[in-house]
Amino acid sequence: MDGGRFLVSARGLYRVPAAFLTASLVWSATVTAQPAATPLVLETKIPLGQISGRIDHLGVDVNRQRLFVAELGNNSLGVVDLALAKVLRTISGLSEPQGVAYVPFADSVFVANAGDGSVHVLRGDDLAQIGRIELGEDADNVRVDTRRNRVLVGYGKGALAVIDPATRTEATDIPLKGHPEGFQIDETGAQVFVNVPDAREIEVADLTSEAKRSLPMQGAGSNFPMAIDGEAQRLLVVFRSPPTLMALSSQDGRIAAKIETCGDADDVFVDHKRHRVYVSCGEGVVDVLAQGEAGYQHLARVPTVSGARTSLFVPELDRLFVAVRARSKEPAAIWVFRPLP
Repeated sequence: MDGGRFLVSARGLYRVPAAFLTASLVWSATVTAQPAATPLVLETKIPLGQISGRIDHLGVDVNRQRLFVAELGNNSLGVVDLALAKVLRTISGLSEPQGVAYVPFADSVFVANAGDGSVHVLRGDDLAQIGRIELGEDADNVRVDTRRNRVLVGYGKGALAVIDPATRTEATDIPLKGHPEGFQIDETGAQVFVNVPDAREIEVADLTSEAKRSLPMQGAGSNFPMAIDGEAQRLLVVFRSPPTLMALSSQDGRIAAKIETCGDADDVFVDHKRHRVYVSCGEGVVDVLAQGEAGYQHLARVPTVSGARTSLFVPELDRLFVAVRARSKEPAAIWVFRPLP
């Protein structure tokens, strides 16, 4: 045996060699040693090349060990080979890409562009463009509906586009009261929860009937990132004004827990293995929160870089990837954190 681990992906059970889980994820770049007590260890920084401007959301193809980087300010999509810890290629010709997601059942990558409202569809193996869907304006976050074999894209002044990946066409729209920011499909696949900060609402749409309702905002505003904790049946919403994480009942919006968090948050993830929450913030930190019976408590505030607000936690690889834009002395990079213990 090679000492590797078996991981589960959308394609089934497969072995990840020990070399990838040890040598590859330690990677070659030199980083500053951190205290053993920290819940996140910075393993390496993967330079993205001559990439300028803001970086937005990330996606991953676990089987091919590829990380996709929406390089909004550079009008490009970075493709990072995680096994080799280097950029595989940079796809240019986009228009302010914001959202990106790999769709396993269609073996394709969907890239949403804010600049012209288009969604580019790339073939999974060679990343050749095989489709383009015109949504009109401000195409943003992308989510995969595995129950219905659909892709959802937030866009415009208030809608979720429901796209059929087989035909690469828009099947229908779910209208909203304002531009959608973070949104998530619940663990049953029956509902989608949508942050609509301009309307000061969290809208909930039934994916079968498209019936809608809203959850109370509890006096907070600028609700951008969102995650679902299916085990606790909670909706985790991070507000920027004031900087707060609220855990809401997914049934009635009742507050189950509430805690102050870092400023200018844009992504939040649940680490079920460790009962933790990671919040990445533009103020230049990742907040690590521990979930307990009484609610959440701060474990650490891990420093990153000002403006590094987007991230992606990948449970199959047990890594948190943080996107860092270029600075005067350092190129744009993906910072790779390993959770402990």
